[in-house]
Amino acid sequence: MELGYKNKRCLITASTGGLGFAIARTMAAEGATVVINGRSGETINRAVARIQAELPDARLEKAQGNSGTREGCDALIAACPNVDVLVINLGIYEAVDIYKAGDDRWYDLIEVNVMSGVRLARHYLPLMLARNSGRVIFMASESGINPAPEMPAYSATKTMQLSLARNLAETTKGTDVTVNSVLPGPCSTEGVADLIAGLYPGEETSQAERRFVAENRPTSLIQRLSKPQEVADFVTFLGSERTGIVNGSALRIDGGLIRTVM
Repeated sequence: MELGYKNKRCLITASTGGLGFAIARTMAAEGATVVINGRSGETINRAVARIQAELPDARLEKAQGNSGTREGCDALIAACPNVDVLVINLGIYEAVDIYKAGDDRWYDLIEVNVMSGVRLARHYLPLMLARNSGRVIFMASESGINPAPEMPAYSATKTMQLSLARNLAETTKGTDVTVNSVLPGPCSTEGVADLIAGLYPGEETSQAERRFVAENRPTSLIQRLSKPQEVADFVTFLGSERTGIVNGSALRIDGGLIRTVM
């Protein structure tokens, strides 16, 4: 299926590793010009080299900036002033007792997980509306509607993200611009591997992952972590020209772990 990515510029925040990298690689494979974003030139260069080793004809650009800060968003926008597809992927999480997390930890997660989307959408979305074309995708989480007891602050920020995305979608009414959220379940990225290792120190990786799903996401129908490429394929389709009727949606790709008919 032709997804219409040729001649499109796609920015995926935090795309030097994890889900962001998988999405960037997949959109590049579809013919898009992909902007690789990270906090350092070194990590950006490594990510570009990895993609080009697999896809020699990939059209890649570089934009350094930590979108989890106001200054980083300004730098990112200066390096990449206009895009056709924006994937707001940057996010941080940590396992912490809700009674022990200080105000600073809550504010840190809100700054990165919520305000990064506010700042970038505030710049890019009006440009999309002006030309009547564009896609904005928030990488949320099933934890936004299924709070994770081990990550209370993270869960709260993902709920905020869902509300933000829907509010932004309301501004696109009657246009060919869409704003949607994607809600993956636990995914086998480097960051999640570190989180699980911290929860189950000393256990072999695959055993720790199975234990995590069994103990923390027992309703999962797939009974495993998702794979980055599985998520990237879905996001790439959602960002394409084929999905114009999908707008204002929170799309669950959680392996069926949330028990609901909607």
